[in-house]
Amino acid sequence: MIRPLSVERPGVPDGIVAIPVRTPLVRPGDDLVAIVSRAVAGIARNADVVAVSETAVAIAQGELIPAEYVRPSRLAYALSRRAGAMATVSQPESLQLVIDRVGARKVLYGAAMHVLGRLRGKRGVFYEIMGEAIAAIDGYTGTLPPYERAIVLAPREPDRFCEAVFERSGVACAVVDANDLEKAKILGASEGVDRSAVERALLGNPHGNGDEQTPVVVLKWRRAGQNPLIGNGAA
Repeated sequence: MIRPLSVERPGVPDGIVAIPVRTPLVRPGDDLVAIVSRAVAGIARNADVVAVSETAVAIAQGELIPAEYVRPSRLAYALSRRAGAMATVSQPESLQLVIDRVGARKVLYGAAMHVLGRLRGKRGVFYEIMGEAIAAIDGYTGTLPPYERAIVLAPREPDRFCEAVFERSGVACAVVDANDLEKAKILGASEGVDRSAVERALLGNPHGNGDEQTPVVVLKWRRAGQNPLIGNGAA
């Protein structure tokens, strides 16, 4: 049994705990709304927030490409060798998808500006320039088998997915992109969820980044009064 994890982060009120919840292996075509609702039954209440991994949502929607289906160009190979090991663009197949979306000229410009930014002490310039073209691609490093060689794309309509979970389970929901580098971004949420507060609560990545098979995390408030992760308008 997985024990609740106390969330102790700057900007997160004392009393928030995270409960990672195991689910069956998510496969393309699965009814993830039903899977999530069954998984949190008896665990989550209507005062909680259910955080669902964006990778799980995208896989259920079939938004993934086997790396073997991508043929990287010389440019993709050359630039990927110069990227950090944990970066999406360290994989030539993933970088090729970015090139296909924005064109080689913009990628070369982004790479050049990235080098200049590093010389000036600024990081992440390449990602800023590529924007959604790269944010929508999740490389295969650390993805749970049998998807360890699959490039997972961004989920479709994450807000709608969250509203469907809320309607089915009565619990507020958020789709989150989190990793072990202490970064978390809410891609979608049901009405009333305080997105910035939920992001702060998930910076420790309680979902895990290995084989935990816990794409769902229940965030509970163990104090009296309104859950600070849910603003006005949520049930």
